[in-house]
Amino acid sequence: MSSSSAQVIDIVAWFVYLFSAVLFVAGLHFMNSPKTARKGNQISACGMIIAVVMAVVVLFSKGFASLTSLIVLAAGIVIGAVAGVISAKRVKMTDMPQLVSIFNTVGGGAAALVALNDILTSHTAPGLVVLITAGLGILIGSVTFSGSLIAAGKLQGFAFLKTLRLPAKAVWNVVFVVLVLASFVMLCVRPDQRLLWSILTTVFALCYGLVFVIPIGGADMPVVISVLNACTGTAVAMSGLAIDNVALIVAGALVGSAGSTLSVLMARAMNRPLMSVLAGGFGSDVSSAGADQGVEGTMKETTADDVAVQLVYADKVIFVPGFGLAQAQAQRELADLGELLKGHGVQVSYAIHPVAGRMPGHMNVLLAEANVPYEELVDLDDINPQFPTANVALVVGANDVTNPAARRAGTAISGMPILDVDKAQHVVVMKRGRGKGYAGIENELYYTDNTQMLFGDAKASLQAVIASVKELIS
Repeated sequence: MSSSSAQVIDIVAWFVYLFSAVLFVAGLHFMNSPKTARKGNQISACGMIIAVVMAVVVLFSKGFASLTSLIVLAAGIVIGAVAGVISAKRVKMTDMPQLVSIFNTVGGGAAALVALNDILTSHTAPGLVVLITAGLGILIGSVTFSGSLIAAGKLQGFAFLKTLRLPAKAVWNVVFVVLVLASFVMLCVRPDQRLLWSILTTVFALCYGLVFVIPIGGADMPVVISVLNACTGTAVAMSGLAIDNVALIVAGALVGSAGSTLSVLMARAMNRPLMSVLAGGFGSDVSSAGADQGVEGTMKETTADDVAVQLVYADKVIFVPGFGLAQAQAQRELADLGELLKGHGVQVSYAIHPVAGRMPGHMNVLLAEANVPYEELVDLDDINPQFPTANVALVVGANDVTNPAARRAGTAISGMPILDVDKAQHVVVMKRGRGKGYAGIENELYYTDNTQMLFGDAKASLQAVIASVKELIS
């Protein structure tokens, strides 16, 4: 191909990548609202398809190094597409956080490999700008790769990760931070030995990803997922800068900035500094000393029939979903109960805590899947003033986010904003057993005078309540 033809291809590719980037921005804009989030996903997916097709066109126009390259590329596209479609269709809502972590792993690893390739396949010593951007891509992508793997394992509940402890975690963090930064600096100042320092940067960064995530407990996983997602985006942006690809730069920057903002908002919702979350501790090695002091009274059990009576004769009911709802896959039953009550003239709404579940927006996605109207999903700040006027608050699998212990000092969740469920006239809690939440402390809500407990699987309990409600209404 002549140099003029190559220049034309490069110019066309640049504008096509820019158009893809615009679609990414437009897609992110539509994700501001649950009503348009599906459209936002579709627009962003179109942008990615266009970018991939253009990348293939550029490769064909410039020629492949060998037939093997073409076969590897085709195999990678097919395997990735099939794996993505199958995993997206088969994954349960309870496993969605693990899937997101795995996607972070793939994204971070891919960004690191692209950056490594750009440094190691250069025939001459790369310039300082390329070394810095590609080096950061290697560093951040490797941390994301190993950290996301550990996060996915913790969310999946692998036994060895539950019991895994890292002694002197602060020391290990400092050691690997120093090693990573030192190898990165050496990569930039000694490009003639870039193979050695690239490998060391990768290895040390992978190790840091492990020691970074291992001490962090399950209660902080929503924030960790957001942070690792931001790291994936940043690594992709750095790799895009290294290979001068505007689509990668914009897509990575969008993911990085959105993930960083979400991480800060999630930490704020827990009333904890982000650095405190990342330092680990909450939900991992929580000491319950003094945490359960002041819990008085006994849990009062109820039946599905009694719950149905309270709901049917109520004027206003607030549903409070939590991860237990997702575990039982009972979102459709909860939605059906809401429709029944609304048809009977009861005002129904759903209280959404920002860190309920195991990932940001978990409850929103779960209930949207069950076709719950978006306007009935009310966030913490707007729903809390409504609890005193609610006749019944029905808590389904939510624990720490409803615990009044957060309002007093000396507990593992002190200061965390909670849903003011205890201020409702009557509270019914559907819970599988008498276990504690991620924070490892008793929920004081369960012992208040206006709270009743309906133990058992959430799906079965809701089905029993629905049957009783239908009999009462008819």
